[in-house]
Amino acid sequence: MKLSTLVAASAQVASTPRRLDKTARLATLLNEMDGDEVEIAVGFLLGWPRQGKLGAGWAMAAGAREATPAEEATLELRDVDTTFSALQSATGSGSAARRMDLLRGLFTRATADEQEFLSSLVVGEVRQGALEGILLDAVAKAAQVEKEKLRRAVMLAGDLGTVARAVLAEGDTALAALAAYRVELFRPVQPMLADSADEVGEAMQAAGGGVVAIEWKLDGARIQVHRDRDRVAIYTRNLNDVTDRLPEVVEAARALDAQQFILDGEVLALAPDGRPLSFQDTMRRFGRRLDVDALRAERPLTPFFFDVLLLDGEEVIDRPLAERLARLDRLLPVATRVPRVMTDDERGAGRFMANALERGHEGVVVKSLAASYAAGRRGSAWVKVKVARTLDLVVLAVEWGSGRRHGWLSNLHLGARDPGTGGFIMLGKTFKGMTDELLAWQTRELLARETHREGNVVFVRPELVVEVAFNEVQRSSQYPGGVTLRFARVKGYRPDKRPEDADTIDAVRAFLPP
Repeated sequence: MKLSTLVAASAQVASTPRRLDKTARLATLLNEMDGDEVEIAVGFLLGWPRQGKLGAGWAMAAGAREATPAEEATLELRDVDTTFSALQSATGSGSAARRMDLLRGLFTRATADEQEFLSSLVVGEVRQGALEGILLDAVAKAAQVEKEKLRRAVMLAGDLGTVARAVLAEGDTALAALAAYRVELFRPVQPMLADSADEVGEAMQAAGGGVVAIEWKLDGARIQVHRDRDRVAIYTRNLNDVTDRLPEVVEAARALDAQQFILDGEVLALAPDGRPLSFQDTMRRFGRRLDVDALRAERPLTPFFFDVLLLDGEEVIDRPLAERLARLDRLLPVATRVPRVMTDDERGAGRFMANALERGHEGVVVKSLAASYAAGRRGSAWVKVKVARTLDLVVLAVEWGSGRRHGWLSNLHLGARDPGTGGFIMLGKTFKGMTDELLAWQTRELLARETHREGNVVFVRPELVVEVAFNEVQRSSQYPGGVTLRFARVKGYRPDKRPEDADTIDAVRAFLPP
């Protein structure tokens, strides 16, 4: 299939408000494909190619777009897929230049519309309305299978594209293909996700009321640990194998009194007093592949587990949480369990959350004891409650959006006030938390304050104050203030505040962990 066909369908889906119409259009598109085209297309529509991260960012994509667009659409899906594989495998000395050459070669063969789509795909900003839920419905319609059976297969396989390719290729035996997907050791399962609430009482009601499980919300790296006798494998929330990075987790898994299991949990760096270090400290160790033994001695990681999916040959993923927790408690020593209470008392739950916050953790997760493990899904069976942190910052510049946000100013450059000079120090960017109404408003207001442009970036007079929520302040050598915000998202503009009322860089740095 030509890339232009998928791009046209993506644009049509983006402009279609009704979910059923989106589903029908995508189902038609999928039925026109063959072989691995389905798997490639699913990744493109989701904005996540099957290769994963490509090693090419916005600057490289912008440079590639300088190529004159082709007049005729000739690119096939497989052409793009092959280039993406080459991009990912380009490593070592000269790899940046090699990736740039590969992208330029691809963009030279692409039409203007294809270039725009590819730019968004490379930098992870494809937003055409084909969210995974809609695409899953489309695959079910195209293959004529039940959505729930397809959903279960996807959560166990860990990838919609892989399952879509299998069921669409099987035709009349598609149901049999779905039934073949089961919980298997060393085939990671998509992690179950939590919804959000502002208050612990609200979360308890959302989880069904009555007695619920309440656990500390740890700010670590999500891990899934598989063991079959001496063999142990550890996977990330994105299902990547990181076993060689975490020898202490391998040792902890082998020390447990069971031959086979799949455990869900988190790993994090702790200070000598047991308080968590910053997420940045955890990820600095978690993300390193070299000198693991030396890094372990300097900054050991501690695993904590909160669920079990399989235990000694028994698949327990569909059993109620209460039963899974009973098995987990028999298997794990207290030191590797996430602290938990079971209660229906909101005051007691509030005290438990206050204790978690006092000990340096993010908040709590409230869980229904009756719920099964809904891998890959976010819902009210698990509800997280975190204390939001906010700062009032000034918009210094903004980038034009792409995909669904084409034509709007989207990615804000945020600055904190410098009390010494009266100027502003940039400390990060965000495009999260914006409604269409807000995007339209800020495009109008920021263009009215434009001073100059550099490529895709519009610089503005520092006049608008925006309230930004964030999870954590991290040290960063990328920004002049030496700090940046983790998971920054816009809460709203503050027309009641002047730029001189914005928070200072010192106030931002005060959030840094000791």
